[in-house]
Amino acid sequence: MHRRTAQSALTTLLLLAWHSLAFAEMRLNLQDAKTAVGHSVHDLHTAVLIICTVIFIGVFGVMFYAIWKHRKSVGHQAAHFHENTTVEVIWTVIPAFILLGMMVPATKTLLAQRDTSAPDLTIKATGYQWKWQYEYLNEGISFYSNLSTPRGQIEGGEPKGEHYLLEVDNPLVVPVGKKVRILTTAGDVIHAWYVPALAVKQDAIPGFIRDTWFKAEEPGTYRGQCAELCGKEHGFMPVVVEAVTEDKYNEWVAKHKAPAAAPAQASAAVAPAQAAATDGKGTYEQLCTTCHGAGLLGAPKFGDKAQWSARIAQGQATLYDHAIKGIRAMPPKGGNTALSDAQVKAAVDYMVAHAK
Repeated sequence: MHRRTAQSALTTLLLLAWHSLAFAEMRLNLQDAKTAVGHSVHDLHTAVLIICTVIFIGVFGVMFYAIWKHRKSVGHQAAHFHENTTVEVIWTVIPAFILLGMMVPATKTLLAQRDTSAPDLTIKATGYQWKWQYEYLNEGISFYSNLSTPRGQIEGGEPKGEHYLLEVDNPLVVPVGKKVRILTTAGDVIHAWYVPALAVKQDAIPGFIRDTWFKAEEPGTYRGQCAELCGKEHGFMPVVVEAVTEDKYNEWVAKHKAPAAAPAQASAAVAPAQAAATDGKGTYEQLCTTCHGAGLLGAPKFGDKAQWSARIAQGQATLYDHAIKGIRAMPPKGGNTALSDAQVKAAVDYMVAHAK
């Protein structure tokens, strides 16, 4: 009876396991490569894996065969011998040739990854806790890229979306078929700019400029994350690259350069109206919620009256000054110097209003 019960339980577990494997997405390899270097990395990975597998099977096969064939129970006696020069030469020379064989394609791939010369486009990526700033050095375009997954999904109050924690408000847009050079640095701690499908991973180190490159083969959206443990919100710092056709890229550039090309006189004329209509809530949700939404790094948590009371007591002018110029862990204007003082003040007013 007990044996039948155990067999039934084992059968049920196997069926459940098979059902899970049959319907779950199983990815046992790297992401599909979308660059020439990515294909080289895939080929190198596969070749080395095959070589290691063959060596593993050969070495352990011989070892287990020798153990089984020469076991004591069938009458074999242990032999006593020492050094064998021929065997030692063989097991030194053969691995050396294997390593040389792997070194050649590995070196070619590594040199290709490091060849950042003659780029068609250069973009500076600066890591902050916890967002990326992108500066198109040739076009004069600059913007911040923040996680756009709603707080409700992060806190478990809403069902998770398709691209949970891998979606941003402003993706990096690049043209297909063009060599894009990425300069990486950081404004606080070490980060890493990592997009697996593009075979790109480069550390972003404060005070240093490092570089890498990629050339997307086809249009699409490629997602990655910061790959260095950079603090509490490390998992909330995605990288999203949108590769588009050259025509669409030119349209995107024209659209994002238009505000900067507006005459200074016109900007001055509409400034009072813009300041009056500044959306404090929008500025907060775009920039400030990263720290104030969770109460990180000493930032008073949004809506927490106890945390805000001491700050409010300092006076509104002091709050404005701290938000615009930066204080302690907070950089000037939250790290986005493109914001106007009016936008920063409106965000402060919005947070203060919800703390009273």
